[in-house]
Amino acid sequence: MAAAVIEAKDLSLTFQTADSPVYALSKVNLTVADGDFVSFIGPSGCGKTTLLRVIADLEQATSGSLTVNGLTPHAARLARAYGYVFQAPGLFPWRTVEKNVALPLEIMGIEGAAERVKRNLDLVNLGGFEKKFPWQLSGGMQQRVSIARALAFDPKLLLMDEPFGALDEIVRDKLNQQLLDLWARTLKTVVFVTHSIPEAVFLSTKIVVMSPRPGRIIDVIETNLPRDRTLDFREAPEFLKLAHRVREGLKAGHSYED
Repeated sequence: MAAAVIEAKDLSLTFQTADSPVYALSKVNLTVADGDFVSFIGPSGCGKTTLLRVIADLEQATSGSLTVNGLTPHAARLARAYGYVFQAPGLFPWRTVEKNVALPLEIMGIEGAAERVKRNLDLVNLGGFEKKFPWQLSGGMQQRVSIARALAFDPKLLLMDEPFGALDEIVRDKLNQQLLDLWARTLKTVVFVTHSIPEAVFLSTKIVVMSPRPGRIIDVIETNLPRDRTLDFREAPEFLKLAHRVREGLKAGHSYED
């Protein structure tokens, strides 16, 4: 059995507001194993991004426990245990592609930046674009630069917060396939936030279905799909069956808002 990279037990987070408390997460129990590709899916306000931010030590849980590579989230962040890809690429327009990817290495004082940058740009199929500036790239290419940047210091864990949500469907499909190929080559553990049922089913080894008010896990679906799948696989009966189960889980979760 693969080692646990993320272990959450009865994890809860409550935001205190002037009017009343907001229960963002409630008693979340989850294990993410080494090499998993886990997608969080649910409606807006269900806590999927909040859970990702707690893993990344960008928010702190109110109660319960969470470990990342056996460490507290804070210790894992200091140990550079993960790379984080945000919804927007967040590239500096005055820096070239290679300089954007190298930025974490510069900040951390890691040597051999040029070799690492080249290797990671090749991983995201952007070899030859090193000297370009972000404004010279398409939205999909910019997001691939941000993925290369997150991989710059070779973290074992990659956290991705709806990285393709703002892209058109054709570009998104292409990047889904490229991300799946990258995951297969690097053997990283990936935690991925999405609103898209087809995206979650296509990419994942495990789908975590979440429901709002308070944010909680209502289903964890093991996909057991082959790693070498292509986009055509989305028409397969087993794919459609999994998509139906996710959809039913989301519908059940919405009933709590009525």
